[in-house]
Amino acid sequence: MPMPTLNEIRSTFLNFFERNDHRIVDSSPLVPRNDPTLMFTNSGMVQFKNCFTGVEHRDYTRAATSQKCVRAGGKHNDLDNVGYTARHHTFFEMLGNFSFGDYFKEQAIPYAWDLLTKDFGIDKSKLLVTVYHTDDEAANIWKKYAGLSDDRIIRIATDDNFWSMGPTGPCGPCTEIFYDHGAEIWGGPPGSAEEDGDRFIEIWNLVFMQNERFSDGTQRDLDMQSIDTGMGLERIGALLQGKHDNYDTDLMRHLIEASAHATSADPDGPGKVHHRVIADHLRSTSFLIADGVMPSNEGRGYVLRRIMRRAMRHAHILGAKDPVMYRLVPALVAQMGQAFPELGRAQALIEETLRIEETRFKQTLDRGLRLLDDELAHLPEGTALPGEAAFKLYDTFGFPLDLTQDALREKGRTVDTDGFDSAMAEQKAKARAAWSGSGEAADQAIWFDIAEDKGTTDFLGYDTEIAEGQIAAVVSDGAMTGAAGKGETCQIVLNQTPFYAESGGQVGDSGSLETESGRARITDTRKVAGVFIHFAEVETGEIKNGQAAKLAVDHDRRSAIRANHSATHLLHEALRRALGDHVAQRGSLNASDRLRFDFSHAKALSPEEMTRVEAEVNAYIRQNAPVETRIMAPDDARDLGAQALFGEKYGDEVRVVSMGMLDGSGKGSDGRTYSIELCGGTHVRQTGDIGTFVALGDSASSAGVRRIEALTGAAAFDYLSGQNARLARVAGDLKTRPEDVPERVKSLMEERRALANEVAQLRRDLAMAGGAGQGEAVAARDVGGVAFHAQVLSGVQGRDLPPLIDEHKARMGSGAILLIADTGGKVAVAAGVTDDLTAQLSAVDLVRAAVAELGGKGGGGRPDMAQGGGSDIGGADAAIKAAEGVLTS
Repeated sequence: MPMPTLNEIRSTFLNFFERNDHRIVDSSPLVPRNDPTLMFTNSGMVQFKNCFTGVEHRDYTRAATSQKCVRAGGKHNDLDNVGYTARHHTFFEMLGNFSFGDYFKEQAIPYAWDLLTKDFGIDKSKLLVTVYHTDDEAANIWKKYAGLSDDRIIRIATDDNFWSMGPTGPCGPCTEIFYDHGAEIWGGPPGSAEEDGDRFIEIWNLVFMQNERFSDGTQRDLDMQSIDTGMGLERIGALLQGKHDNYDTDLMRHLIEASAHATSADPDGPGKVHHRVIADHLRSTSFLIADGVMPSNEGRGYVLRRIMRRAMRHAHILGAKDPVMYRLVPALVAQMGQAFPELGRAQALIEETLRIEETRFKQTLDRGLRLLDDELAHLPEGTALPGEAAFKLYDTFGFPLDLTQDALREKGRTVDTDGFDSAMAEQKAKARAAWSGSGEAADQAIWFDIAEDKGTTDFLGYDTEIAEGQIAAVVSDGAMTGAAGKGETCQIVLNQTPFYAESGGQVGDSGSLETESGRARITDTRKVAGVFIHFAEVETGEIKNGQAAKLAVDHDRRSAIRANHSATHLLHEALRRALGDHVAQRGSLNASDRLRFDFSHAKALSPEEMTRVEAEVNAYIRQNAPVETRIMAPDDARDLGAQALFGEKYGDEVRVVSMGMLDGSGKGSDGRTYSIELCGGTHVRQTGDIGTFVALGDSASSAGVRRIEALTGAAAFDYLSGQNARLARVAGDLKTRPEDVPERVKSLMEERRALANEVAQLRRDLAMAGGAGQGEAVAARDVGGVAFHAQVLSGVQGRDLPPLIDEHKARMGSGAILLIADTGGKVAVAAGVTDDLTAQLSAVDLVRAAVAELGGKGGGGRPDMAQGGGSDIGGADAAIKAAEGVLTS
């Protein structure tokens, strides 16, 4: 009978519990959404924590999973042992079955026994169990159902067989199942002096969640008693495949051989440990990337980078000259992609991230290792590497401390970690001093203190809007207060958050924060020194430092912001294509109700250009192409053609956001993609999620910079609906159909112009005739030897005066004219001189003299025609006399 593969063992386990009425639940992500105290999901019960406590209720009371787990950071860290032992991994699968107040010990123990001895066919005589020393109930079930004798039921009085969720809360005894590998292997049964040997290996742990523990140490029976079990797939796989080493199982062996093939190194030769590290780390890095973790210098991303670089150094030791890790991803997808389809979906992202990271790391690895060798050459044999040297490797070459320790381990050396910590503290002090002297407000220093003391905030919001976080600080009026009560405003810092902090033109998120003692409304989120600051208004109860908090981003608002942000990327590219490559982003605002985009361009867009841009953006929205994110070095991103946000500062790596697929007619930056930009913001998953795009027009923002304001999604729909309603009202008033409104308006405008011309002509006729409504004409008379005509008019506009001047000139033949018009609150003045008199007389002088008496000043024009204005028609007579004075002077 062939040995079962790990994939078959996983299926057998899940099928067994499905037959026994368990819901098969998908593995939860490696980044916990409901336990802020964990860096990574490290057991099967994490996703069910709230089910066990009764806070959450699902439509099933029994479940089974194969949970992906990582132990490589925080208090659960097996990194140093990986590759050197038979059973340590950074990534492993935990098979588990769970009961939420359904069955208890009397069914859980038979389930375990039947699966192991019947479905898996394990020899009963090779199994023994441990129970908590007071748990007679479990011991009796093992004795009665499994027929185990007393000497194969070992009572343990320590916490090894008593589980608790924390210092207080749910807890209960455990029973662990062990396999006896035989007397030829050294080791004793659990509880004995030789228990650390390899003869007796634990394969399954059953937790009986039956008590609640209080702060005074007392306990009571839980109202809902539950079951939580865990069995490592790799460990049970090794057993069922007749192996004593998890790395000899079929799945791990495939990955080890892939590593050997890629490095041309014997899988079982001197480089055996290196292949094992690469195989293990390939799994953890690939699954972490698939679950949204990206390499960085902080938090989970930093742990990922440490794992990556540790594997890459082992590939380097094997003699690999080129990047290796990314070439192994297909082998992993082939082995595990069916059980975990997210691996296949993220395969391209995993490969590219590994390739870029390894390419960059290899550029510094040789120099770093040479420095390490130089330092060791000056040290006596066996002496620890000075902490300052280790810090230089970290600070200059990006070597995490554990990577240096790992490299020294093979040389029998250690690191002076106290010296390393001192050098790190000194650098932080210098950084803080430099930051404090950068001109930031003094009260901002508190965020730097929080970052140094509590660490920076881990952002979860790229792929979730709901999560839990642990409150690291509550700040009011620039000081840490520890708590805030109902009605108070404060700023809250958490260890992790799904709330986006204002950056790169995207506004900060709002939403809610809830703890066991209070609830707060988050009104804004900002970021200083890597710390996310949640501006909060406490609505009920009290929010306290150290509490776990449920966090929920305002979904509708975030969705609208995402749509606007993604639309600015499409708009940017559409503008470049319509106007030229000189177009570059000069700022933006991505709010929930609108977007604003500033770009370099010297003149206003023509209606045709605006129409083209708007149509192109909407065409790529309708394409509904996926929006993809990659992490790259800034130079690599720019080589790809990614557009950078003006004024933004970028670190060692950047997020590259791509959207839209070219149809072959365009000039994509990478030949295939429509828009590629450096961006740290949140975006829609598909361009179709934007809905629609409506440009409201462009305007000048500053010299050489234009601004377009636009709407997307529901806001765009509401705007277009409003426009349609307004058009319908106009059509009704014009008594025509909406589609005929333009022609009807054009006709009315032409009719209006004709009527206006007719009215102007009638006014001129009346003015010339001195008819009704006009001031009485002053007969032309000789003033200083010049025929002078002056008249005060009403009902005539300033623009009507020059034609009237011309008509009077024609009638008089030779002379000067002064017309004053009361235009309703203002006074218009015009003067004219016939051509035969301009050598001796200027109309400008006549206007200026008259204007001075009408409450105005200045005036100008030509010698034959000039105009001016005033504000007091009561000075008309004086104005005429002043003009006459010019004629007699």
